Parts: sequence; C-alpha cells; structure tokens
Amino acid sequence: MNDRTLDELLHHWRLVIGKAPKGWARDFALSIQKARKRPAWEPSPKQLALMRRMVSELFTHDDALPLVDGDDDGLVLIEGA
Repeated sequence: MNDRTLDELLHHWRLVIGKAPKGWARDFALSIQKARKRPAWEPSPKQLALMRRMVSELFTHDDALPLVDGDDDGLVLIEGA
C-alpha cells in the first residue's frame, strides 16, 4: 500500500466522502472532514491507516468504497472530541 502523506490524503478527501457508502465508512470520512478544521489536529495512527486505505481504494475500485460495518476494529474515530 502506498504511504501517501496526510496532505495528499486530505486533497482527495472530498472524493472519499462522496464515494463512501452510507454507514460507518461515510460517518468516519465525515468525522475526519470535521476534525481537520481544527488547527492542531492530526489523525491517530489507526485513523491515518484507514485514511490511506480509503484513498487507495479510490484508485482501485470503480464503485463505492467497500469499508462497511465491522471494519472499525473498535477504534476511536476522533480522539478528544
């Protein structure tokens, strides 16, 4: 998997939101969009890994991102929110 920088991931993030299916994946994408507005925000390592996966899947699949319920491994989406 490509180790894209955070700036590159955020550059593609609106497209990720648009392609994410309703449910967990879309909620996660929207939570990242909201969190990124905070000046000192940085994703946790798990968030960053999921962001990389979601952006990578934009370039490997034609349909909606396949992240669905059950893929969250119990991680906290936005720490300190």
